[in-house]
Amino acid sequence: MQTVAVIDYGMGNLHSVAKALEHVGAGKVLITSDADVIREADRVVFPGVGAIRDCMAEIRRLGFDSLVREVSQDRPFLGICVGMQALLDTSEENDGVDCIGLFPGAVKFFGKDLHEDGEHLKVPHMGWNEVKQKVSHPLWHDIPDMARFYFVHSYYIAAANARQVVGSGHYGLDFAAALADGSRFAVQFHPEKSHTHGLQLLQNFAAWDGRW
Repeated sequence: MQTVAVIDYGMGNLHSVAKALEHVGAGKVLITSDADVIREADRVVFPGVGAIRDCMAEIRRLGFDSLVREVSQDRPFLGICVGMQALLDTSEENDGVDCIGLFPGAVKFFGKDLHEDGEHLKVPHMGWNEVKQKVSHPLWHDIPDMARFYFVHSYYIAAANARQVVGSGHYGLDFAAALADGSRFAVQFHPEKSHTHGLQLLQNFAAWDGRW
């Protein structure tokens, strides 16, 4: 049976992610902060919620920045929400934070005065939003284009490499909702909270060989 390591660095709704992975038959799901267990896993999930400064402080304290760079190179790797944002170069949050830098680009604040069609949009962006599939990817298998996923975020990803943007969302402005490069895939939304389409994405991740 394959193993899926859910990285525990003290920041993230780990149990809901783990339960969703178990529900789709992903294999033996391990919530762990043990670097050796993470290295030995067949697949790795990198979730996260909260302030990016606190997240990055714990990630660096535990040495998980270098560990993430290592394990995401040669097996299926999925970043979720702040776990996705941590993979960028920098974030504007908390007056600027350096992140892991696996995907070029920056995490930016939606702003306090976000409008569309004369309507004021609340920040954080919270709720269901359509995701446009920019390119074909194994993790989009059996998920229709413009399917709705559940988001909770005040900061959005401005990707520097458009070819890595495999899914986009719109909330007052266009933003990267999904990024991919090799065996790495990352999403701003919460698949574990996104019902049928979210579970399908996790099932696709469980079956994915990491090639794209």
